[in-house]
Amino acid sequence: MQITGGTVFDLDCGFVKRDLYTDGAHFTASPAGGQTLDATGCYVIPGLVDVHFHGCVGEDFSDATPDGLQAMADYELSQGVTYICPAGMTLPEEQLRRICENAAAHRAKATSGAYLAGLNLEGPFLCAAKKGAQNGAFLHDPDGDMLHRLQQAANGLVKLVSVAPEQPGSLPFIASARADGITVSVGHTTADYDTALAAFQAGARQATHLFNAMPPFTHRAPGVIGAAFDTPGVRAELICDGIHIHPSVVRATFALFGAERVILISDSLRATGMPDGKYPFGGQEIVVCGNRATMADDPNTLAGSVTSLMGCLRQAVSFGIPLADAVRAASYNPACAIGIDDYAGSLDAGKEATAVLLDQQDLSIRAIVFRGDLLAQ
Repeated sequence: MQITGGTVFDLDCGFVKRDLYTDGAHFTASPAGGQTLDATGCYVIPGLVDVHFHGCVGEDFSDATPDGLQAMADYELSQGVTYICPAGMTLPEEQLRRICENAAAHRAKATSGAYLAGLNLEGPFLCAAKKGAQNGAFLHDPDGDMLHRLQQAANGLVKLVSVAPEQPGSLPFIASARADGITVSVGHTTADYDTALAAFQAGARQATHLFNAMPPFTHRAPGVIGAAFDTPGVRAELICDGIHIHPSVVRATFALFGAERVILISDSLRATGMPDGKYPFGGQEIVVCGNRATMADDPNTLAGSVTSLMGCLRQAVSFGIPLADAVRAASYNPACAIGIDDYAGSLDAGKEATAVLLDQQDLSIRAIVFRGDLLAQ
């Protein structure tokens, strides 16, 4: 395949006018024959990578159902999110084990939809005071042995885990997670600057939905945000749905961390792609009205988003983030965070032939190429 006439995302240059070539499965440096896809009037970007979302189209990853996970993968791919790392909730170990086993079984089938690149254990190793929409009944102190059991159940697919570093045993837990090939993210925490810095120095490399479920960033108490900024290599997740973070803070975060250290996430719920109403969520209930999802028993507590990652990318651009920066934060950076940047996250030769064509006027999806195949739109 040849993708011609488009304005193509480049990690070093932003966007350039050039053609893309594939040999079917991978991008190549020179033409290899096959059909031609006209990308005139389009931006050509890598398929997006969502490393933190819970569900969509009425399904939730934590339900651990094969059909539900397949429906999620199909929907995400239709939205230009081609690689997924869905997140589990704070639940009993037995249910977390089922979630991990369901993910491993889905991966082994290798059917349709977005590619399941890993899974994210957002809970249960969090603190009660900042649990947010997580179910406090199932919170658990950081436990490396438990995490290892879940990694075994997932057949090595656990790529991310969140931890509140003020909880007992957090530093040994970080070391144990790293030994299992898992990136540790600091989140749902009351940690001050020194405690968070100790976690990052011990090997944590991410901050879970920055600003949300953590102390604020102030001039005398910089907290997790300041510690993340001060630690080279630490990336910050950002929910850019227009609800969780004010546009000014989105702009400030990109300026503070630089585009290379921000990861756009959707944190989307099962209500994404669904009408307003009430929906189950981790043994609780949420209420969705428009673009806002809150806990049914506490309308002041946000429960997650109802916006896809592609929708978050568009929001970021509408807030003034350069398109190239937003694309990097939604593709290459998350790919690096879960260790799939050797085949995903950019359009370089040798990477999987996966790309999304966006209309230059409104960033709507014009075409999706997934692993060399042109998908019907």
